[in-house]
Amino acid sequence: MTQDKKLAEQAGHREKGLVALSSVLAAILLTGTKLTVGLHTGSLGILSEAAHSLLDLVAAVITLWAVRAASQPADREHTYGHGKFENLSALFETVLLLVTCVWIVYESIDRLFFEQVRIETSGWAFGIMALSIVVDVSRSRALQKAADKYQSQALEADALHFSTDVWSSSVVIVGLALVALSGRLGLPWLEKADAAAALGVAAIVAWVSVKLGKKSIDDLLDAVPPGMKEQVARAARVQGVVEVLQVRIRRSGPELFADVTVGIRQESSFRQSHDIASAAEGAIRAELPGTDVTIHCEPVEAPVEAPRSDAPRGA
Repeated sequence: MTQDKKLAEQAGHREKGLVALSSVLAAILLTGTKLTVGLHTGSLGILSEAAHSLLDLVAAVITLWAVRAASQPADREHTYGHGKFENLSALFETVLLLVTCVWIVYESIDRLFFEQVRIETSGWAFGIMALSIVVDVSRSRALQKAADKYQSQALEADALHFSTDVWSSSVVIVGLALVALSGRLGLPWLEKADAAAALGVAAIVAWVSVKLGKKSIDDLLDAVPPGMKEQVARAARVQGVVEVLQVRIRRSGPELFADVTVGIRQESSFRQSHDIASAAEGAIRAELPGTDVTIHCEPVEAPVEAPRSDAPRGA
């Protein structure tokens, strides 16, 4: 590894760590304020958001740990590096989100059909939810930008958490507004809107959880994104390659590894084999920048070219 590449990687690890740390601080702020206002107003919608933010805080801490752990270089026991820490953290965040859904659904059904709870719709309730949306939009954009830049699945999972909060906070605001209108319009059934809004939060969280969980499991099982295997095979067909015999791809956190076996003419010299392998590696890296490529050359018989139709007979 060149000195410039090493310095670039270190700078990337620092940037990812700072983004993850800022998310932890943002989650602490949101959890504390939502919990305080939720307990004061009795709003299940806000309390469900506080629980959601609390798990977001746990997830942000795990993301911070995972990003730092994944930045460790490959060693004797982990020859592909430590990138799977990011995949594990994303899967754990999925479990946390599903736990939140179960609690929210239970409390919502209890308030809709069994328990009567008085909710105070003060300006503080609307203010904290508006603040939550502003912070969530800011954090989700920063996390997604860093995730795209460094292909970090841990940061991508954290960005999903914060972007989900934007929609769920909007649902809670609608629920609080309907509760406030219930007294003015003389429609007491609107007081149940807060619990119904909490169910909306649970639905959003469950949808994101399933999506995030599936992606995390696919990454842990080294599932190949659709079309990527064919993309690598096409790139490997450089001059001198008779056929592509095998393509194996795996992802470890932000790192992508491609092991490719190509067939070359059996009369090719060692030097020619080396040049062909280098050209194939370069073509694959050009197609998928940053990929760790390993090329293995196998001697094969060159296909016999069919005679041209315009060739003279008997030639």
